Amino acid sequence: MKIGVPKEIKNNEYRVGLTPRSVQILSNSNHQVYIQKDSGAEIGFLDEHYENAGAKILTSPEKVYELSELIIKVKEPIPEEYKYLNENHTVFAYLHLAGNKKNAIDLTSTGISGIALETVTAEDGSMPLLSPMSSIAGQLSIIVGSYHLLKPYNGMGTLIGEIENIDPRIVTVIGAGVAGTEAIKKAINNKAYLKVIDLSKEKLKDLQKTFGNNNIEYIESTELSIEEALKVSDLVIGSVYVLGKQAPKVVTNNMLRKMKQGAVIVDISIDQGGCFESSIPTTHDNPTYVKDGVIHYCVTNMPGAVPLTATEALNKATLPYILELANKGVDLALKENIHLANGLNIKNGKVVHSSVREALSL
Repeated sequence: MKIGVPKEIKNNEYRVGLTPRSVQILSNSNHQVYIQKDSGAEIGFLDEHYENAGAKILTSPEKVYELSELIIKVKEPIPEEYKYLNENHTVFAYLHLAGNKKNAIDLTSTGISGIALETVTAEDGSMPLLSPMSSIAGQLSIIVGSYHLLKPYNGMGTLIGEIENIDPRIVTVIGAGVAGTEAIKKAINNKAYLKVIDLSKEKLKDLQKTFGNNNIEYIESTELSIEEALKVSDLVIGSVYVLGKQAPKVVTNNMLRKMKQGAVIVDISIDQGGCFESSIPTTHDNPTYVKDGVIHYCVTNMPGAVPLTATEALNKATLPYILELANKGVDLALKENIHLANGLNIKNGKVVHSSVREALSL
């Protein structure tokens, strides 16, 4: 199969769809890989590394798309790339269609088959290709949240950490999936007082068994419980995810107005539209804005801040699926693997994933 890896062009996006090692494995299976020039240069994957692994280096995105059948990306194609796409392409990437209806419809109109990494499933109901990036985003949320609590960055001027004879600061995590659990671990390491909020009583019980009760509250999610937690929180992490759908707005503007001045919220769910009513997508160049005195961090590609780690983690998860698509052909691979087929969001000019169609009101 002819496999293309265009250079990512989203703001501050230095991740790349395939590592040289992944290219070597695909080349050894008699697949031709085309890499756009300098796609991995910012994270140390040089063109010569790709050439040594068997890839052909192409100077333009247009040529990569023209020669390739299977397109491996990290982030969803953006409008500048639509002109290169057509019905001969299968795009394997994070698509996050529910987060932007206009882009979803425009991307669908290109005619591509689109397999979304975030809706590929596993036997246990988990999302194995979303998980590594969620894990990274969860860890980063405490780092960036703590950073923006500093006074020079408009925060209240407090430290999430253990200071002798001073009460610990309060961190609230809403949604205890993969990202939320990683945020919890990081907050515990930083000696914060934690409020963990989730809809699932079973999830909360499991977390209690894992992390104990020292400086942690486990709270069933309701409007009232969220509002009460927000009133006293210094840092709030939103990590609510519903497969294929837009994230529910669990924090309203009315709740926001009751938060402390200079508090920080980090919306990990922003790729799916965000779980705070006040969330607006931001970039690594301009990651925050202030609304009602609360700093909002809503960067849509958080793991892009650690592109080398993120690329290596992503490739470990995606390579078996890429090999399956390449070795069998897309149609047969989807037919024989129901979990991979759950990733199919777009085909023949239509959104075909039921949850995504519902989220987009199609």
